[in-house]
Amino acid sequence: MRIIKLTFLFALLLIVSTQCTNKTKTSEENPVEATLVAEEGGEPALSDYQKTLPLDKIKLPAGFKIEVYAEVNNARSMAMSPSGVLYVGNRDGDKVYAVKDTDGDLKADKRWTIASGLNMPNGVAFKDGDLYVAEVSRILKFPAIESKLANPPAPIVLNDQYPTETHHGWKYIAFGPDGKLYVPVGAPCNICESKDEIYASLTRINPDGSGREIFAKGIRNTVGFTWHPQTKELWFTDNGRDMLGDDIPPCELNRAPQAGMHFGYPYCHGGTIKDPEFGNKRPCSDFTVPAQNLGPHTAPLGLKFYTGSMFPEQYRNQLFIAEHGSWNRSKKIGYRVSLVNVENNSKSTGYETFASGWLDDATQKVWGRPVDVLILNDGSMLVSDDQANVIYRISYQK
Repeated sequence: MRIIKLTFLFALLLIVSTQCTNKTKTSEENPVEATLVAEEGGEPALSDYQKTLPLDKIKLPAGFKIEVYAEVNNARSMAMSPSGVLYVGNRDGDKVYAVKDTDGDLKADKRWTIASGLNMPNGVAFKDGDLYVAEVSRILKFPAIESKLANPPAPIVLNDQYPTETHHGWKYIAFGPDGKLYVPVGAPCNICESKDEIYASLTRINPDGSGREIFAKGIRNTVGFTWHPQTKELWFTDNGRDMLGDDIPPCELNRAPQAGMHFGYPYCHGGTIKDPEFGNKRPCSDFTVPAQNLGPHTAPLGLKFYTGSMFPEQYRNQLFIAEHGSWNRSKKIGYRVSLVNVENNSKSTGYETFASGWLDDATQKVWGRPVDVLILNDGSMLVSDDQANVIYRISYQK
């Protein structure tokens, strides 16, 4: 009888223990379980395709190395979550992806498709567990995305009041130090004077999509901006107008330490060049001059200040820019990652090539086009490429 009672008691304790264990392992209550759920499903982020890319042609300063971090079709803008999930947008495609290095070997091994059927979802941003995506005319939010990568939720439309024109309509987005989401609106043309002041501007909105305001004007098309890690001032790239020849005007790197500044478009380019169609309406002296004039038609896009410790000290708080490359110049230019030296956190003192080789100058053939840059926690740098359909990792070793 004693054996039977002990057996019954043991069975009862086992049932209670199992129920308690099951209760504590829901993804809502247990962040560990949520992480496990997030890593289920997906597909390999790398294949033999990466081995076909001529990485040996990429020229870097001594000590630097470039490798493929992930394969992502039409890889455009990037945003990294605190847990190490990298979100990647499309311009020519209609998808948003997530990739992750789940085994810590500094190469992504899993990839998920977060959304498809979107209208140029170029821009991605991450805040407080939520993924924000910019289409041409809408800002979307995918709530609590980290635990739902294998089964993403339907997005919430935060704001659908942006213009619908696709000419310069794709967007880069990022959250600023003020907690607001910055959203650009490119000019709906090569060169024109728009009646609606929303065009050729950089706006900002609250995280819930409300409170839209224009932060800066006179910006033809910015597809990349960032904030200085110390001063918290905004720096952004701007693509110069076309059809004035191979060498005019320069593309621009601009600095906006405060709201309300005007950067010249469509009246003035590069700080000193009067536009032949609209330049007589307002003088260049009315506008903020660029922090640095970049190469003509280089199409500068994403940019980041270097905040890591892996690269040599000379790179600390200096600015890396992905230059997508010219589309109609008689001799191609760009297709590289450039470096702008910033002195006293506010003044550019030089502009040079950091990584090149995607363009063969002799044959004029192109096999890759850098789009965005991002600094990883270990101090290495990611570079997206929408033509080679990959994301590279650039590292340094003495």
